[in-house]
Amino acid sequence: MLPSKVVRHKAGRFVPVLLAGLILAACSGQGPQTSNVNIQGPITGGSDYYLQQVQQSSDDSRTDWQLLAIRALMKEGKYPQAGQQLNLLPSQLSDTQQQELLLLKSQFLFSQQNVPGATQLLNQVKVDDLSKEQQARYYGLQIAAAQGKPSLTLLRAYIAQEPLLSGDDRQKNIDATWQTLTQMTPQEASSLVINADENTLQGWLDLLNVWRANAQDGEMLKSALKDWQTRYPQNPAAKTLPTPLSQAQNYTKASTSTIALLLPLNGQAQVFASAIQKGFNDAKNGALNAAPQPAAQPATQSAAADSAQPANPPAAAESAPAGEANAVVSPAAAAITPEAAQQPAAAQPQPAASAPSSSAQVKVYDTSSQSIQQVMQQAQQDGATLVVGPLLKNNVETVANSQTPLNVLALNAPEQIQNHPNICYFALSPEDEARDAAHHMWNQGKRQPLLLVPRSSFGDRVVNAFAQEWQKMGGSAPLQQRFGSTAELKQGINSGAGITLSGTPVNVQPAAADSQGVTIAGLNIPAPQQQSEPAAASGGGVDSVYIVSTQDELQLIKPMIAMRTGSRSAASLYASSRSYQAGAGPDFRLEMEGLQFSDIPLLSGRNPALMQRAAQSFNNDYSLVRLYAMGIDAWTLANSFNQMRQTPGFTIDGNTGKLSANQDCVINRTLSWSQYRQGEIVPAS
Repeated sequence: MLPSKVVRHKAGRFVPVLLAGLILAACSGQGPQTSNVNIQGPITGGSDYYLQQVQQSSDDSRTDWQLLAIRALMKEGKYPQAGQQLNLLPSQLSDTQQQELLLLKSQFLFSQQNVPGATQLLNQVKVDDLSKEQQARYYGLQIAAAQGKPSLTLLRAYIAQEPLLSGDDRQKNIDATWQTLTQMTPQEASSLVINADENTLQGWLDLLNVWRANAQDGEMLKSALKDWQTRYPQNPAAKTLPTPLSQAQNYTKASTSTIALLLPLNGQAQVFASAIQKGFNDAKNGALNAAPQPAAQPATQSAAADSAQPANPPAAAESAPAGEANAVVSPAAAAITPEAAQQPAAAQPQPAASAPSSSAQVKVYDTSSQSIQQVMQQAQQDGATLVVGPLLKNNVETVANSQTPLNVLALNAPEQIQNHPNICYFALSPEDEARDAAHHMWNQGKRQPLLLVPRSSFGDRVVNAFAQEWQKMGGSAPLQQRFGSTAELKQGINSGAGITLSGTPVNVQPAAADSQGVTIAGLNIPAPQQQSEPAAASGGGVDSVYIVSTQDELQLIKPMIAMRTGSRSAASLYASSRSYQAGAGPDFRLEMEGLQFSDIPLLSGRNPALMQRAAQSFNNDYSLVRLYAMGIDAWTLANSFNQMRQTPGFTIDGNTGKLSANQDCVINRTLSWSQYRQGEIVPAS
């Protein structure tokens, strides 16, 4: 038995512990319990798990489980259920819970396309009180608020978010920062005003300058990137380059020692293939002017055009029924004249295809005499290092599906583009011209266009291409109006019907990838809901008209518009190169007063000497001149194949337009625009 003094001593030691426990119990009974659920950390479970925890909790942790459940629901794209849970939250929240709620409500408003409301909530967030995981989400929401529009605010959000990310999310952040920079024009980037301590942003801007100064030379770009990494070793891009620039570092010049040129040398397409082949050979042999000569003055060009007699040959785009899969694509459907005046050539970039003769061996293969599989196999056996062609669309689709090891510059594009690292697609198509027109009209401030196009599958292609590009830029669905034959138009003029500037909205289905929404920094933001368009719309708001017609049709359409709207209509008129044909005299030019039209640079006065020679070669059939220009540019693109495929921002000032490649290596073309003014043809302002 222990002595009583020992017992008293041990009991005395436990008294303070007991009292402390009682005090803590009393305190916890007087106030809300502290939850052990971490709402500031990442979510690791699914929404079902968190909702189950909500049902099983009765203390303050219930609200925390609710907040986590809402996050999980939105991550899974279950926004309606998330909205229901938001409405069930209690009104009394702790400061930590309130900050999390602001983030969740902001994300929910983004899902409803309520950007102003979401931005207003983000402005209430106390960023310093957030955990790093919450800060990453906060900056992700700031990025979403920018809606993809490049700005200094967006760049700062990306830069602030980057150190909070890891793995794939970090690389996506770096790539998105770079994409934002490259979307800025040089003027926009140079006008940014940044703080003296924004070293990371300054490094990014210098990287943009390095890229723009060296993008046309793969070897110089590699060297410049290494120098930049030395100067900015702490920049996130110095440690992990943006993916496009990382690919550029691996640039190697493609071998062009033996080029296989695949063309249909017999049959209906032979005449078009011959024009392409001549342009390709002339460029290879250095038979082009070394530099463009100054363009003739508009009056001189007009006089020359007056005396020109149209050869009136069959048009390239009309060589096959409209919409036929194997139609040889060309931007116009009729021969045209070279009377478009442009700026003096001294102010224009030198044509890319004035290179000296090459020692490359070119072997021509006839795709009309045997199957495309046999032709490709023979070209590979003959040691071809690069294939240019084929020309017909079905053959291009076959090559794209063949998994050929050869580099291929296809001279057409399939309906469904497949991204292959060794295939690029170069075509002259009405879709190209329609997309370029959409950008031209948008840049001139037009927002309510009407499309006047033929009632045919050809018209369908133009309308869809224009509308898709227009909506990508943020425009609403344009209106469309169809017209029939020249005889129908003449009947309309004789009856005094005219053409009203009205139509029905173009119904363009969003691309499948776009309809799934986007994920930004782990935040799943649904795609905007497509607003239903009215069945018809009046022309009260039409501010521009894009006309795709022949010259004969345009001579009827323009006065028919004036019959209904008056000669001083506020709507600007634009036309495709389809309406620009041979033999248009001064009367026609005066009738077309104010109308703008597009065409390839070679036919817009950039190099008059080459244009004149080409016109003579093809008896003034300027649809063939276009294909001749395509052959010239095909030679240049072939000799820049890997650079075009691997170097971001690579562009060529070609004879068919300013050429650039998208991520699938589809060659995009920016055309030249001219305008009829007081009987002359001048550059469009």
